[in-house]
Amino acid sequence: MAKPANFSASNGNPLSLNDRVAIALRRLSSGESFSIVGDSFGVNQSTVAQITWKFVESMEVRGLHHLQWPSTEADMEETKSSFEKIRGLPNCCGAVDTTHISMSLSTMGTSNKVWIDHQKKHSMILQAIVDPEMRFRDVITGWPGSLSESCVLQNSGFFKLSEEGKRLNGKMIELSEGTYLREYIVGDAGFPLLPWLLTPYQGKGLSDFQSEFNKRHFATRMVARRALARLKEMWRIIQGVMWRPDTNKLPRIILVCCLLHNIVIDLEDGVQDEMPFSYKHDPGYRQRSCESVDKTAFIQRENLSLYFPIQASKRYSTVIGTILRPLGLGFWKMEVKKIIKDKKFWVASFLVAWAAALQGHMMWLQRQDAFKQKFGDLGQDHDPEN
Repeated sequence: MAKPANFSASNGNPLSLNDRVAIALRRLSSGESFSIVGDSFGVNQSTVAQITWKFVESMEVRGLHHLQWPSTEADMEETKSSFEKIRGLPNCCGAVDTTHISMSLSTMGTSNKVWIDHQKKHSMILQAIVDPEMRFRDVITGWPGSLSESCVLQNSGFFKLSEEGKRLNGKMIELSEGTYLREYIVGDAGFPLLPWLLTPYQGKGLSDFQSEFNKRHFATRMVARRALARLKEMWRIIQGVMWRPDTNKLPRIILVCCLLHNIVIDLEDGVQDEMPFSYKHDPGYRQRSCESVDKTAFIQRENLSLYFPIQASKRYSTVIGTILRPLGLGFWKMEVKKIIKDKKFWVASFLVAWAAALQGHMMWLQRQDAFKQKFGDLGQDHDPEN
């Protein structure tokens, strides 16, 4: 921030640091015009504009530590544990989504055409990766609304770090014997399916385990949508249509709004809990789909989808055991010799094993069919002349 002597009220009195911070926060949080904010504090429009920009510059330097990727293993484990508690997705490290910052730009000339998005509006894109507490962990902005989510992702530093194995490179977990799951984030169908970015299944006629995966995936990634909605609700300068903003300065304003969003969370401010619950951060925008599918990621998503029926079966067995123990059936207290002689035990065991094997075989067939539909039969030689 500038020195106090640089800014004065209309009556000539110098503005204190608190005054200048209040003016900047009022402008960013309300989205009101410079004249309305100026009248509220007894300063002119140009002073409001200068103070707000000085605040943005200062926050860029002093506030960046409020927006960073988990730096310790303990922090990452806490993040993954919190994500799993939402709907059971294990080893998930974040949720990614994008939103459009609407602008009203001149229609004269060709320089502004790049900002026209698929809804025929001028906009700038903000991509954000969030944690379960709706805290922004990685953001990129400044790209024109004409670009797809996939394109913005591929031009981000996060994409480069993840592809190089420098991010999402922590502990793998074992889903079943010989099947492991790496760290990843979740995103909607507008993103490509990558080994470190899992997207939902698309299309109709999904199997039961694919539909179950989509339900869990949807509930988990909603934290990103809610975070973006909350960002725009609290910092309304980026909520509505901005009147001919400086497209070089706007990305810096958006970044500072993200920093302030995180600071409110870090301070555990009760204001955030009092705000209405919403997922709508991009009203009027249709969901677009990305057809890009990585084969390794496809198999990983299949493995994760099959993990949930196995976990459900284990929980079912636990529940049955809890119910039967108090009934005095003596099942768990039988001596080995009695169990061996008990024909009912062997019949029941055979039926349970047969049902489990059948279920596993059916899931395996569904998985094979889905893989062949997507990538073809990799074991078959294709001769173009035959």
